[in-house]
Amino acid sequence: MQNVFSIDLEDWFCVQNLSHVFPREEWDKLESRVERNTLLILDVLKRHKVEGTFFVLGWIAERYPDLVREVERRGHEIATHGYSHKLLTFMSPDEFRADLERSLDVLAKCSSAHISGFRAPSFSITRKTWWAVDTLKQCGLTYDSSIFPVGFHPDYGIGDAPLVIHELDNGLTELPMSCANMFGRRIPCSGGGYFRLFPYPLTKFLIRKCNAAGRPVIFYLHPWEVDPQQPRVSLPAVKAFRHYNNLDRTLDRLEHLLTDFQFTSIKQILSSRSG
Repeated sequence: MQNVFSIDLEDWFCVQNLSHVFPREEWDKLESRVERNTLLILDVLKRHKVEGTFFVLGWIAERYPDLVREVERRGHEIATHGYSHKLLTFMSPDEFRADLERSLDVLAKCSSAHISGFRAPSFSITRKTWWAVDTLKQCGLTYDSSIFPVGFHPDYGIGDAPLVIHELDNGLTELPMSCANMFGRRIPCSGGGYFRLFPYPLTKFLIRKCNAAGRPVIFYLHPWEVDPQQPRVSLPAVKAFRHYNNLDRTLDRLEHLLTDFQFTSIKQILSSRSG
């Protein structure tokens, strides 16, 4: 079964865990590592002949347009991750529309294809921010991949959301982050921190379980997750563990993942479904 491989293309200091340490107005003063890390991932994908979807942060695209062009040149789909990485939870509908439109304007200058997809920073489309799906539709997007169908996380999730790719009431296609059903619970197997924290054999088992149920897995990583040399910031113990644990193992696990499973872009998955 073909699964989805996606990248949330942002730098190490853009993440929500560090927002209290590095305000957006200071980002330009920080060491950028996004080019090196993204090119590293692109080379891994090339070796395995995998095309993916890159949800590019507008702030990054504005500063590194040639990086976005290189991602597209290598055959990957470009989608939007918004402009500022501000969570929808902290934006009004008007602020979100302005942020989204700014990201689309920036990406239009460095991508030749129409931008069809969106992923919210920190999966912040929830019941409280459900108004955002109509904004996506109105701005010309055709799919979203922001909903995490879990109920345990304090910052994101819709606990009873469908696990399958489905159409929303407004016609937008939703590709939810993947979870496997285990003992009546939903266990994430969609990448990111879960990919680093879970033993790889568990991730492999959960992905196979999803595929056996007929569901492609929606998998994601950030470029900073393959970079154990990134600057370290003092964080509370739980956040530090979640953020930094196993960064030195991510690339090796990624090689195993791309050997064990088939991956493609969201564009190709949706095309095969419609065909």
